[in-house]
Amino acid sequence: MSRYVIGVDVGGTFTDIFVLDRTSGAVTTTKTPSTLDDQSRGFIAGIGSLIGDFGDIATVLHGTTTGTNALLERKGAKTGIITTTGFRDVLEMRRRDRPTTWGLWGQYGPVVPRNLRLEVDERVLADGTIHTPVDLDAVRARARVLLEAGCTAVCVFFINGYANDANERAAVAAVREVWPTSYVTAATEILPEIREFERLSTATLNAYLQPLVSSYMDRLEHALAERGAGRDLLIVQSNGGVMSVETAKAQPVRTALSGPAAGVIAAKAIAGAAGFPNIVTCDMGGTSFDVSLVAEGEAALAAQTSVDFGMVIRAPMIEITTIGAGGGSIASVDASGLLRVGPESAGSNPGPVCYGQGNDRPTVTDANLVLGRINPDRPIGGKLARLDIDAARAAIIARVGEPLGLGPMEAAEAILKVANALMAGAIRLVSIERGHDPSDFAAMPFGGGGALHTGALMLETGLGASIVPRFPGVTSALGCVVADMRHDRTQTVNAPLAAADAGALGAVMRATADELHGLLGEAGVAFEGVETVYELDMLYTGQTHAVAVPLTMPEGELTEADIAAAFDAAYRAKYGRLLEGVPMRVMNTRVAALGRRPRFDMRAFAPVDGKPLAECRIGTRALWADGAMVDAPVYDRMGIAIGERVPGPCLLEQADTTIFIDPGLVGVVDEYGNLVIRRDS
Repeated sequence: MSRYVIGVDVGGTFTDIFVLDRTSGAVTTTKTPSTLDDQSRGFIAGIGSLIGDFGDIATVLHGTTTGTNALLERKGAKTGIITTTGFRDVLEMRRRDRPTTWGLWGQYGPVVPRNLRLEVDERVLADGTIHTPVDLDAVRARARVLLEAGCTAVCVFFINGYANDANERAAVAAVREVWPTSYVTAATEILPEIREFERLSTATLNAYLQPLVSSYMDRLEHALAERGAGRDLLIVQSNGGVMSVETAKAQPVRTALSGPAAGVIAAKAIAGAAGFPNIVTCDMGGTSFDVSLVAEGEAALAAQTSVDFGMVIRAPMIEITTIGAGGGSIASVDASGLLRVGPESAGSNPGPVCYGQGNDRPTVTDANLVLGRINPDRPIGGKLARLDIDAARAAIIARVGEPLGLGPMEAAEAILKVANALMAGAIRLVSIERGHDPSDFAAMPFGGGGALHTGALMLETGLGASIVPRFPGVTSALGCVVADMRHDRTQTVNAPLAAADAGALGAVMRATADELHGLLGEAGVAFEGVETVYELDMLYTGQTHAVAVPLTMPEGELTEADIAAAFDAAYRAKYGRLLEGVPMRVMNTRVAALGRRPRFDMRAFAPVDGKPLAECRIGTRALWADGAMVDAPVYDRMGIAIGERVPGPCLLEQADTTIFIDPGLVGVVDEYGNLVIRRDS
């Protein structure tokens, strides 16, 4: 039996590797520098540093930022659109939103310029009637024009295609007759749902990413096979499930939040095992700070998201709020004398000032280093032998201290206070502003920098506790290993509940579930079980925004009363009241099939031969806390035994992160190897 299950998460600075030996149950991890020009090189190098024989690999599960970065940096393929006459500008018109909330200025450029959005005669009415059959000769001619213009991918989008996709399917077949690659996207195959902008935007971004993501996946498969790893390669989706490489190549838009989603899945699994069903995940990497809420053991799913302004993706995905407050976020004083942190980041190249790679603007990492919270002789990730603390201090003095009249320590502390305030705001956004009491939730910090800030965030937001996982720096890689396989399907109904045939609706949803179960079977992956999730998008007649309505499918035929009761419960939970006497409307059906992969026993993280706290002390460091210098003990985190109390202020070091326990807080090691931090009573 092949031994290893490997999770790989590629971030902007580091590639994180998590290896589970199924034979012994042992876990090994590493961080290796990301190779941004070709992520597959860092991917293979990281695995090779831990695995001698690639032939022993059973499964590789991968959270990728290839698609995310391409969208953020506008570096996807040159793409064309073939659409219904009169609708070439849907992508640019959007939803009447604007880049700046308070004002009419700001520029927006769609990923496909107007000269590459071509029209053909066809028309499907809203009821699905074909008013005008598609002109296939015109379709082929438009495809040739796009090829001559240098397009490598194309999206076919016809208005009302969700109601009847016959014209769109015929046009796609015609395009494929002349298109030299498989990079042809049919909008209704990606999103067969009402609302033309969201459907076109999602499908266009899928086409925009397809050449880039497909070639990356091909390189990965080739590199693994070349080294003897002819096993499964699965890709993490934005909804927290995994999919086959073939699905990822066909629908790369589903990887848009792949890496951050993997972290939430791991955090949910770790916290659930430790008895914390309510958590706020805090993923702090080199560039960003990602926050998500898990309530009663369930991650919040959003129906759509915007990766950047105007780049809307409508597909089920874990709801993640991202701000530019990572370790590499740059601190500066603006013209009005205000200290700002981010959103600009030094990234991995040149990186923080202390990396010595040419940056002279201080970052959050530089501030932590100057304040004594990072050991300059033990930088994480193996990229550098030592961090240049003198250069970091000089940059903070020149860029922040002198403009604000502060000393180096006060200036560094100010940088962290601003960064912490930004992160606390993101936490409040997903908790307090959605009706949750932060004291009922625990923070789950991960990523390379999350554990340095978790105490300050607890104190600032009122969170009840913080759970620092055993390997916070590679949590997203663990999430790849524990994620289940998932497939989603949406279909528009757009009918009053009273006019809809509930029995037929239930039959269609069950048939969809059967199709999705078939896709799970085609993946060739062993599951412990398969589950189906049914949901409806519903609203009252006259409303615009739908409510997600979880639906328990009865043993017999689905009835109108079943649907009405489910809508009442969902609407009351969201808004606290019902609109009595107003007719209900069913907009969409949603079906998800989940293939449950073998469970991972979190006790594998428990300390082996743990020692009393005093025996794990490896030194003392002068650090700045609460406006003064203190001599704080430094501990080897990995050696501390279960049940040991770790009072702050102190530092705990390990290969993938450093943990700072603030004054007034105390940590306790639990049976899963987590460090649970609470206020010291």
